[in-house]
Amino acid sequence: MGSLVPFQDLNLLPSPLSPAAAATSTSAASALLTPKIEPNSEPLDQPIQTQQLQCPRNNSEPLFSSSTPVVSPNSENAPASQSSDQDKVYSEFFRISELFRSAFAKRLQQYDDVDVLDPDSRAIVPVNQEDQLSNAVPSPRPRPPKRSSQLVRVTDLNLEDERYFRDVVRRTRMVYDSLRIFAVDKDEKRRGESHMRRARGDLTASAVMKDRGLWLNRDKRIVGSIPGVQIGDLFFFRMELCVVGLHGQPQAGIDYLPGSQSSNGEPIATSVIVSGGYEDDEDAGDVIIYTGHGGQDKFNRQCEHQKLEGGNLALERSMHYGIEVRVIRGIKYERSLSSSNKVYVYDGLYKILDCWFDVGKSGFGVYKYKLVRIDGQPEMGSSILRFAESLRSKPLSVRPMGYLSLDISNNKENVPVLLFNDIDKDHDPLYYEYLTKTVFPPFVINQVSNGSGCDCVSGCTDGCFCALKNGGEFAYNGNGCLLRGKPVIFECGAFCKCPPNCRNRASQRGLRNRLEVFRSRETGWGVRSLDLIHAGAFICEYTGVVLTMEQAQIFAMNGDSLIYPSRFSARWTEWGDLSQIFSDYMCPSYPSIPPLDFAMDVSRMRNVACYISQSPTPNVMVQFVLYDHNNLMFPHLMLFAMENIPPLRELSLDYGVADEWTGKLAICN
Repeated sequence: MGSLVPFQDLNLLPSPLSPAAAATSTSAASALLTPKIEPNSEPLDQPIQTQQLQCPRNNSEPLFSSSTPVVSPNSENAPASQSSDQDKVYSEFFRISELFRSAFAKRLQQYDDVDVLDPDSRAIVPVNQEDQLSNAVPSPRPRPPKRSSQLVRVTDLNLEDERYFRDVVRRTRMVYDSLRIFAVDKDEKRRGESHMRRARGDLTASAVMKDRGLWLNRDKRIVGSIPGVQIGDLFFFRMELCVVGLHGQPQAGIDYLPGSQSSNGEPIATSVIVSGGYEDDEDAGDVIIYTGHGGQDKFNRQCEHQKLEGGNLALERSMHYGIEVRVIRGIKYERSLSSSNKVYVYDGLYKILDCWFDVGKSGFGVYKYKLVRIDGQPEMGSSILRFAESLRSKPLSVRPMGYLSLDISNNKENVPVLLFNDIDKDHDPLYYEYLTKTVFPPFVINQVSNGSGCDCVSGCTDGCFCALKNGGEFAYNGNGCLLRGKPVIFECGAFCKCPPNCRNRASQRGLRNRLEVFRSRETGWGVRSLDLIHAGAFICEYTGVVLTMEQAQIFAMNGDSLIYPSRFSARWTEWGDLSQIFSDYMCPSYPSIPPLDFAMDVSRMRNVACYISQSPTPNVMVQFVLYDHNNLMFPHLMLFAMENIPPLRELSLDYGVADEWTGKLAICN
């Protein structure tokens, strides 16, 4: 597939003219304030810390040790005297060990019943081969390669290429989110009730993936769009931007190719983050007055004149050559997972049209750049985020036309389910009875008369009865996010003494995100959320009336709409899959579940999940769950997010069987 994607080498640019000197800066500098505060080169979100990775022998052992940062010495940055002293120590140690080994081997040769060391061996004493294999220590991994200095632009991608790169980015982000959630859960178990500092799961996940060579776009510096990353994609952590290659600086707001690595000796900017870190920034959406970096103290106050160097010079050179930059906006969001309470949204490509040196609000000189968004791109993700926020509070003011109902559940759900259609006069979802929970046959429910449960009064803990039913570990973390998919999950039920907020009741709390059923020209009826849905979060149950296969055959002859749970693709195997991290990782096989042999009738009673579209690359998966009975043949169909789903982005499922003409399950269209 590499041959299908032409790369334009941007290093082969004509020799530039000398950079335009900021002539006005000299005259303006005399009137500027004299700095009295020690400056900080760039406002930092939080110091980067990493955790030491410990590869487990089985899935039950912890993946991560304590949160103490691991500092590895760098020989390149070590002083020459220190390096020479170390060489002398190593040389003396090698000489002594060689003398000891040879003397010990000569002594062993005196006895016929004692194995003699192989002359070519470096061992001091003979080691049993079996013990040597069982206690073998894996060789250290090579250090990840540094970022490439090759500057390219990816163009002319066909539909197949776009799907391929999108799937690569999707799977990489899934590994990142799974690893991050798993690392935080392990850290919480390690800390217990202590007040130790919390580990940064985002830093741990990114460090582990970098060590495994799973960061994307490290072999080339891409100018323009990143293949597989769409406008509107949302990220909770800046390190995730580095993982996918959208922005390569974990702290700095300007990502650029340094002049020392450029073929013509000049830096070139590739992306910027607009997050309100500088008081002189002006953001009007399509037009941005972006302030250069540098000259701030640790409180993000300007305390020194900025200089035309580093990222500032790179932006000026990008303007000179007409090279566009990617813009990522950092926006305050109440449901953010990061400590900064921000989310980062990719808003597309911008051209740098002007650059000048000006006096900022604090009286110090700053460099300013006028960025204008390139025409013909999809709507900005940041504007969609703000539009969804207004819809949540006052939908009729924002959309006076198109709403058929402000709650098709008739207050049966925790939050309203809206119905919107501004395309045609189809009112079909209004004609069904809304069903919040699946209706099982009486013989399934009657089997729970003598059930058993846990005795955890204040909430389930590791080692309780319900944890043992799930193989000794819970499927959810403390926030209710799915750690990894399983064949079936046993949640706490009516016979358990734990409270409703128990972590093992994540799918029983009902709908928590405000969903909207909408009419689409491409997919018929679809579902989207007005809220941002976190990866691994519970969305809703796929409800209906359960039928045995004998009953299903009769209903099918009448033309009723039926769902066959056995046909859903096993996407749960993808969530929490760490096989790229650990070679001995095995997909969970316990608790096992027999082949499902029932159908669900949704021809008269259904819920919002029935309108979710079919997709071969879904962002929602089906996880089988049991809590109100123990019959493995009849589990609940619970839906969980496989990725971070931005507001107003359509939800999609892999039904396994779709209509061959529309690519959509025929049941709801």
